[in-house]
Amino acid sequence: MATSRSFATDFLSSAIGRVLTAVLIVAAMVVAAFGAGAFGGTPVDEAAGGWLGADSTWIAPATSAFRIWSVIYLGLIAYAAWQFFRATQTPRHQRVRLWVLAGVILNSVWLFTVQAGWLAVSVLVILTLTACLARCLVLLDEEPIGSWLERILLDGVQGLSLGWVSIATIANVAGWLGSLGWQGSPLTEESWAITMAVLATALGLALAWRFGRLTPGLAIAWGLAWVAVGRTDGSGPQSVPVAVATAVAAAIILAGSLAGVLRRRRARSS
Repeated sequence: MATSRSFATDFLSSAIGRVLTAVLIVAAMVVAAFGAGAFGGTPVDEAAGGWLGADSTWIAPATSAFRIWSVIYLGLIAYAAWQFFRATQTPRHQRVRLWVLAGVILNSVWLFTVQAGWLAVSVLVILTLTACLARCLVLLDEEPIGSWLERILLDGVQGLSLGWVSIATIANVAGWLGSLGWQGSPLTEESWAITMAVLATALGLALAWRFGRLTPGLAIAWGLAWVAVGRTDGSGPQSVPVAVATAVAAAIILAGSLAGVLRRRRARSS
């Protein structure tokens, strides 16, 4: 297994591997456009019976939340160009090349499963994607950052991806369960939404404590803030308690993420 990973890493570091990485990232952008409704595709919020739409469940973010994908995809395109430069061929970068590419591919696979209406399969794929992104951050955390561009295009983009996909996973699971007819029994749907907000808060604080990074928590807080908007803007299930819970959760995660960054800096300077 280790030998296989080493071979894959060495290949992706080669000229051909770098070209392949760039091609796959561009292809992922095309798939993303397809998933947004271009080229005959069905928008994600309308695919799979509409169970991933902004008005589908009590924990679904409002439509504007998905603008974060524009930032992530822009970062990936920049990464595709950046990884060609000789200065980027560092041991730290080489260790995560495979995981970065795996994340790109898994995201495209997830979009295809949603287009096909396979919600149960999409849950498995997005859980795998979350694990992949987490592994990438763990590896990045083991070695010092080489440059500010590396900080943005590797650490920043992968951190945003992990945070957002974490929220998307919760919404994906909620949509899948809703498609099965489950309405939260024995709790109410509102109670489950608040419970999920608490879970997201715990996850955001855990990531802040483990990695001392801002971007994962920022993305989770972004998602939760738009859940709060979605519960009060008339576009989906309306609930002041859920809106308050998710807004408070977003604020706690932001504060915890900032505290994690400061803690990490103090630890490095001591």
